Amino acid sequence: MTRSPTAPRQGFTLVELLVVIAIIGVLVGLLLPAVQQAREAARRCSCANNLTQLGLALHNHEFSQEAFPPGVTGDPGPIRSVAEGRHVGWIVRVLPFLEQQALARHFDEAAGAYAEVNAPVRRQRIQVLVCPSDPLRVFDRQDPDIGHSTYAGAHASRETPIDSANDGVLFLDSRIRFGDIEDGSSNTLLVAEHFLFPDDLGWVSGTRSTLRNTSRIEDVPKPDGAEEAVPEPLFVGGLGSYHPGGIQVSLADGATRFVSRNVSPEVLRQLGARSDGELPAENGER
Repeated sequence: MTRSPTAPRQGFTLVELLVVIAIIGVLVGLLLPAVQQAREAARRCSCANNLTQLGLALHNHEFSQEAFPPGVTGDPGPIRSVAEGRHVGWIVRVLPFLEQQALARHFDEAAGAYAEVNAPVRRQRIQVLVCPSDPLRVFDRQDPDIGHSTYAGAHASRETPIDSANDGVLFLDSRIRFGDIEDGSSNTLLVAEHFLFPDDLGWVSGTRSTLRNTSRIEDVPKPDGAEEAVPEPLFVGGLGSYHPGGIQVSLADGATRFVSRNVSPEVLRQLGARSDGELPAENGER
């Protein structure tokens, strides 16, 4: 049976096709933000789990050794953030409590963080030490022979060099017990997120690579790849994260909390001091 030449043809007109494409574009535009929010929620949950594990490791160290690990040992203060000296950091000491006993056994503490004998340990990339929201993924940038950490212990409440007289929990030759945290463990910050500087020395180093103060929450680095200035060696730096709206922290009581970027500087300072003797400042953004 032949088709009549006068019979109407079936198909879409150009206008109908453009309308369909426009509708699909609108739907995709509405869906993408929701997908991004869901992904960030999952990354934030994973980050909170990392901080919880670090907090538990520090607590287990305190229970077994009757003190939190020192933030850094092996050198006289103040600590300079350069690859000179021993600079054995607190993360090295909690490796057995992070199910990393093999790394702990292979690390030669007497040789120091930058010794050639410790290079195989120093280059190890430990998943629990990296926030999944880091868009640049420290695993894929900087020196490939150095494993990095986006989490740092709180050494002080103000911008000051890392030394033996800091008022935080993890600092030079520190041996802080729960009884020394006179402000209360629920009001004292233990570990938090931070941004890496271009000269980061890795997770084994007890410098600003794994120790920070609570003087401020830093702005998110520019994504255009602009060259970052390297601070002078005695500068330590504050906290920071790629999570929208704030940072995640682990408190000395084991709780993991989200701290808003709008938190008052006074509240942030008090979180970093273990025994300032002041009443907790009120801030609805905490």
